[in-house]
Amino acid sequence: MANKGSRGICLFCGAAYAKRGMTKHLSGCKKRQEAIGNANSGATLYHLLIQDAYSKEYWMHLEMKGTAQLIALDKYLRSIWLECCGHMSQFSIGGWRGDEIPKSSFVQSIFEYTSELEHIYDFGTSSHTLVKVVGKRTGKPLTKHPIMLMARNEMPVVTCMECEQPARWLCNECIYEDNASGYLCDEHAKNHPHDNYGEPFELVNSPRMGMCGYQGPADPPY
Repeated sequence: MANKGSRGICLFCGAAYAKRGMTKHLSGCKKRQEAIGNANSGATLYHLLIQDAYSKEYWMHLEMKGTAQLIALDKYLRSIWLECCGHMSQFSIGGWRGDEIPKSSFVQSIFEYTSELEHIYDFGTSSHTLVKVVGKRTGKPLTKHPIMLMARNEMPVVTCMECEQPARWLCNECIYEDNASGYLCDEHAKNHPHDNYGEPFELVNSPRMGMCGYQGPADPPY
């Protein structure tokens, strides 16, 4: 099973905190403050807490330019967490049946009247991602890109379904045909009998792992 005490690493100073603690830490992180400097004018930047709607151990802290469009966030989420088969996606206020927000919308205009959005990827085997504004600043951006990754959960620790040792592989056939976790250690993945869904694949740090055709890589796009 996954480790309930989900922790992540601050990419400014390397300190480890739980999800809630990371929000507070980033607001006062000395290394981040040094990078930001003393500028009190310039671009409007939003501190976003991103988390999977159901697997709360998967989360990220992003800083996003107010002048960027939501399509930039859609592309980022696809790259680091979601993309498998080119599925459709949408942003909305109020979830699946809520008000859809065009991806061409500018971030600053949207967050003037709401602090929370939901992103849905794939309307068959859906991944739901919650987007929440937890801070805002005016000053210099720390990247030329529309989004900066500030912190992210560490890979959840899961155990092999055969021996309870740390797992590093996942078998989709076990999930879909046997209603099992599908987690396997190196030893039990070597000669695992299931191959109708392909061989077991290496675990990746994404809430979409094991869904549809997703196998990673779950890396930041920049």
